[in-house]
Formats: sequence, C-alpha cells, structure tokens
Amino acid sequence: MQSVLVYGRLFSRAVANGIYSVSTGGQGGAAPHTSSTTASASSSPSQGVEAEPIGTASSHRKKLRFLTAVSGFPKNRTLEKVKPGKFGDDAYFVVKHAQGDVIGVADGVGGWRAWGIDPGEFSHSLMTVSERVVRSGRFKASEPAAIIARAYYELLENKTHILGSSTACVVVLQGDAGHLYSANIGDSGFVVVRNGSVVHRSQEQQHYFNTPFQLSLPPPGTNAQVLSDRPESAETLEFLVKEGDMLMVATDGVFDNLPDSLIVKEMVKVQGSTDLLLLQQAANSIAQQARKLAFDEDYMSPFARSARENGINAIGGKPDDITVVLATITV
Repeated sequence: MQSVLVYGRLFSRAVANGIYSVSTGGQGGAAPHTSSTTASASSSPSQGVEAEPIGTASSHRKKLRFLTAVSGFPKNRTLEKVKPGKFGDDAYFVVKHAQGDVIGVADGVGGWRAWGIDPGEFSHSLMTVSERVVRSGRFKASEPAAIIARAYYELLENKTHILGSSTACVVVLQGDAGHLYSANIGDSGFVVVRNGSVVHRSQEQQHYFNTPFQLSLPPPGTNAQVLSDRPESAETLEFLVKEGDMLMVATDGVFDNLPDSLIVKEMVKVQGSTDLLLLQQAANSIAQQARKLAFDEDYMSPFARSARENGINAIGGKPDDITVVLATITV
C-alpha cells in the first residue's frame, strides 16, 4: 500500500494462499458461531426489492436474532499466526446482548508499516474495545456510531497510545422490533439479501479514489500530515429486516474482489437456513473466492473497474486481508 498520507492501495502480488474459519470459541476450525455469539448487520437501501418501511413493526412481531459464521485469512498467511478476532490487519467481533446482537469489522491501514507501526494493532484494539463496550451494556442499539466513538476516544485517551488508522463498520440488530442499525466509516460494509436480491447495501465513504474515510491515531506532531476522520462522520442507517433475510458484513478485501452477483449467488444458497454447517460453508466459499480472484492478474475485479473509472489503467484482483461475517436472520 501507499503512504498513510493518502491511504492508497497497490496491486502488489503475494504467494500465500489459504482460508481460515472461526468457531464460536474464537479458535480455528470449521464450526460456525452459535447463537450465543451471533450478531447483526445494517445497510443502505438498494435496488430491485421494496424494503419494509420503518414503523410498520407489529406488536406480535417475533424477536429476531442472528446465526453467524466467520471466515477469512490474512494476506500474508506465512508471516503470522491467525489470532482470535483478526485476520492480518483486519479485525472483527460478534456479540449477542440483551439490547441487541452486534457485529463489527475493521481494516487497518497497511501504509503504517513504512513508519515501523503494526497496522493490525489499531484495528484489533478498536474492535476489542468496541466489543467490551457492547458486552458491558454501555450502548444503545439505535446508536452503533456511538460504539465506535466510545472505543476510539478510549484509545485516544489511553496513556500508552496505540498508533495507526482503520476503517470501521458496526451493525446492530434490535430483535424485538426487527430493526437493523448501522454505522460505517470507510470501505468495509455489509449486504442484506432477501428473496435472491440485494435489499440493503452500505456505501463506501471515500475522500477520493482508493482513499476511504478512516479513524487515526498518528504519532505526536504528525496530525497535520496524516489523514484522519472523526467517528461522528460515520454513515448511519436504519431499516426493518425479516426472518429469512441474509446478511454479510465484510472488509474491502471481499468487496474489492467480488461483484455483488457472486456474493448474492453464495448467500442465496443458504437463504434462511439455520443449519450452522451450511452457513459456515457459505462463508468459507465467499472468502475463498475473494482470495482466489485477488491473485488473478487477468481478472477485471471491482477494484480494477473502479480504478479505470478514475483514469487508472488497471486489471487484476487486489490482494488483501479478507474477513467475512455471514448471518441468517431467524427467530
């Protein structure tokens, strides 16, 4: 990647390949998350299918929850061990709480390596603190942006600063009302699929091509040189979901390499399924396809298409860390 001054992405090539699944306990394995660690999602209105408007929830609505599976891998698999809650510079958490089921993903800015800073430390810390905020109940389901803000400012005020930058996406399912709330900073995001079509999708936040919004904690005296956005700049959305809807929350390693058509194709295969093994297999398939295409130098990836739209003659996938959290909305 390029300098953190512009947060660019290069078409670098790597040899490592592989995929990891994460079980309920956070250890490696093929088992999916169970309902005790499930989560939720959020998104923006999309094309094709009419979404149910806010405010139509009936008093007899069943409480909705998530069954989830997590899959992914670091870009440089051979250089590090997979740790619970992270894949390379990506990080995530999945929590079930009485106030709402919550999913969070973050993507550390790789350009910090040129400064001698581990890019994954900030994103992992941001998600770790966010998870602690949720587990402690210090949040409102309708305010996912406040979860990100509370975590960011806690890191900012920490005497031992954890330096770096990261995008962030947090989604909350308020099961009693069937509402999904989301907050997104940068180019991670989510997709909600219903009856084979995308009904909600987050939108990237970019300053300009390849330069997404990001939270930053730069070294002292470098604030003016480093791109940094406030947590309050997060795009927030809310909408109703239904039993049987499918949700995917992922980092840009997925969205930059897979078009919506391929993502939807895999999600439709398990539409409404409560079979945790099938859900895990679908999450694995999405992550593995993104991984394979990321290293295909002849593939016209979504990232390459976007580059061409911005006057850059590019082709090929974009090698990157990949994180997929796939969820079925059920009762």
